[in-house]
Amino acid sequence: MLVFANVRERWTSFLAAFVAVLVGVALITTTLIIYDSSRPKVQSRLSAAAALAIPAQAVNQDQTPEDRVPWSPDEARPLIDKLGAVPGVASVVVDRSFYAQAFLDDKPVEDEGALVAGHGWSSARLAPYKLVTGRAPAAADEVVVDRALGVAAGKKLTVNITKGRTEFRVVGTVDGPGYYLTDDFAARQEPGVGAIALLADKGTSAGDIKSGAAGAVGDRGTVVSGEGRSALQPEYVEHKRFLGTQLIGAMATLGLFTTVFVVASMLVLATGLRRREIGLLRMIGASPRQVRRMILGEAGLIGLLGALAGCLVGVAAAPLLRNILQGLDVTPPELSVQVAMWPLFTAAATGVGVSVLGAWSASRMAARVAPIEALLDSRANSRTMSRSRWIGGLVVLGLGVVLAIGTATAGADTRINMAIFATMVLIVAAALLAPVFVGPVGRALTTPFKRLGSAAPLLVRAELSANSRRAASLAAPVIAAVGFAVLLSGMVETMRVAYPAGDALKLMGQVIVTSDKTPGNTDEVVAANPVGRAALPSRAFVRDKDGTLTVIDALGSRDACWNKPGQAVLGEKMADFLGVKAGDEHAVRFADGARVKVRIAQVLPDDPARGDFVMSRQLVREHDPAALTDDIFVPMKSKPTSVVPGTAVHDAVQFALDDYATDSKLTDSLAVMLIVIAVGYSGIAVANSMAMTAHGRRRDFAVMKSAGGTVRQLLMFSVAETTLVVAVGAALGVLVTLGPLAGMASGLSQATSAQVGLHLDLSAIAAVILGSLVLATAASVVVTWRTMRREAGRGERAGGPGGPGGRGPGLAGRADRRH
Repeated sequence: MLVFANVRERWTSFLAAFVAVLVGVALITTTLIIYDSSRPKVQSRLSAAAALAIPAQAVNQDQTPEDRVPWSPDEARPLIDKLGAVPGVASVVVDRSFYAQAFLDDKPVEDEGALVAGHGWSSARLAPYKLVTGRAPAAADEVVVDRALGVAAGKKLTVNITKGRTEFRVVGTVDGPGYYLTDDFAARQEPGVGAIALLADKGTSAGDIKSGAAGAVGDRGTVVSGEGRSALQPEYVEHKRFLGTQLIGAMATLGLFTTVFVVASMLVLATGLRRREIGLLRMIGASPRQVRRMILGEAGLIGLLGALAGCLVGVAAAPLLRNILQGLDVTPPELSVQVAMWPLFTAAATGVGVSVLGAWSASRMAARVAPIEALLDSRANSRTMSRSRWIGGLVVLGLGVVLAIGTATAGADTRINMAIFATMVLIVAAALLAPVFVGPVGRALTTPFKRLGSAAPLLVRAELSANSRRAASLAAPVIAAVGFAVLLSGMVETMRVAYPAGDALKLMGQVIVTSDKTPGNTDEVVAANPVGRAALPSRAFVRDKDGTLTVIDALGSRDACWNKPGQAVLGEKMADFLGVKAGDEHAVRFADGARVKVRIAQVLPDDPARGDFVMSRQLVREHDPAALTDDIFVPMKSKPTSVVPGTAVHDAVQFALDDYATDSKLTDSLAVMLIVIAVGYSGIAVANSMAMTAHGRRRDFAVMKSAGGTVRQLLMFSVAETTLVVAVGAALGVLVTLGPLAGMASGLSQATSAQVGLHLDLSAIAAVILGSLVLATAASVVVTWRTMRREAGRGERAGGPGGPGGRGPGLAGRADRRH
């Protein structure tokens, strides 16, 4: 009951913690809902298939399951016969997907799914898509297209396929997307079999077919039905889902950290302002354990209330986040928001847990309050730093320095996460050690004003020196807001300079032929640019030195050094991974399911430009007819004089800028959203903490007013103190990020072979600092003014300026005693 009574009576003191939990739970709820809604769904074009037989998965070099190993035509043929004999199976369809994209007026029709838009005619039965006009394709130059393309049956249509632009005759249209050619044509484009679909007889359940088909497939693959059919996903959809997951994961992580940080700092501040009350409880017999339980109980109740409200807000905000992610093009197609119960329970439990975790330090501090403190003005100010705070602050600072140094040597995939984590640790260290800096900074900044003869600088100086721990709690949210703003905006600016500069430096003296609104370069484009590096990438399957079937990125090269039939050139890491050396033979399984032994001609130092596993371009093309060529790097002297439709030619600088532009859009958006989260959280905490402190010092203000202080002077005192606290927080926030940013810049210099310095977005930093100052000042002024009006009214009713509640010299008295 005491916990409920305290929360009810002191709700203003707990408001910031409540709002922080609410916002944090709302953010976690929203991100979990979007994550749950983004789970793979069955492709609409496979909706009529009762079950799918798919090959076994290989692992990547990190031992994570990844690509499925296609069956060869010879392996698939007996399997198809067995599946066709399963009771209840009406027919068996080999589903193939390959690159196909229409060209109208010599321009490609934009289609993000073009890489898998081509199919054999039999696959149309899996949707099922119905013929709207015309007939099925019967010859290799015939095609059935989506009626939405606007090309009528009987018309000629240019379709870009792996070999290049090819003219087909449209013989029919269907009511769904895709390009449907003969099954023989599809088998030549994609010889390997990646999926066999089973259509059921009427009255036969998908479960029966799945169990029967599983026996036919055995250990050669897997049979899936129902939602399990979502295992077959286009690569572009998986890539979007991955980007979206990374984005919302970063948002949730930052939100969780900021919630813990803000709740902890607010509850510590609130507990510090209640030391006399806690001292009274200790005086009447409350044990330290009971006090600790009271503080944790209050935090748990605040967390529960905030979590319940946050779940409601999170559900309402989920469509907004979905729209934002769709605008960034990082969601699967046709994403719809679906609210399940597990995201709500998870977010609510996290909110309560975070609140209790944040209150742990406050509860320990409260448990150490002695009964005698009920009779003292304040004992919270007697020591700037406790021993445990010194130890904790220095240990966390040391860890942060180690992480900042590690940022310089981290890999490209982990460098950003390392910098963010290092900054988080250093922000905690700055918050723990902030009391050490508040007093000296206050004295240094107020010294020039001492000669003016005003009492205000002396009062501010005395208050910051005597109550440095309280001032540090007020500065903590500013440290977090400014720290994350400097880090995130600085990362974006540094990477914006580093990556294009590094790429441009490596590509000087070359022009680059890139695909334009197509997913890659066809053989037609390669033939039109006979000089230069034109890598043909393909996914290949090999056994590592432990015998595990692993998928790797293989490259087909036309470079005379590597384009040798039956041979392969490996990087040192790849050779070590496979356990091979120059002169050895190693079996490679290609996308068509064929196994070919290649001789390891050379093992060379790793070079990303060359590739880790390089073979003859002709060999790769022979076994992967659907593969498209990467960008073509042409020496300047051989610069093409004409451009194949669907391509563009760039110089080194423009290519580097365009290549980074795609990543830059996502990075900028991520940085903006994370800054908004961090600053929004901290703004709430700053405003409420200033208001809470001003309200807690109402008696001090009453005494100062009774000593002759005017309302204007007291407001100016409040503004001056708030400004100094924000200045300390902003300075520490900037300092804690310089190390991780410098480490990141050093790492980028090594990775890009270009000189990369530290770049800061000064406008963003200034905006965050100014915003924090405005919020803090406004909250402090408003609450101070209202408190003084309220106390003045009470004093008039009691017959005196300070009323019966005056309690000695207060703040002014402390200033006089110190000076």
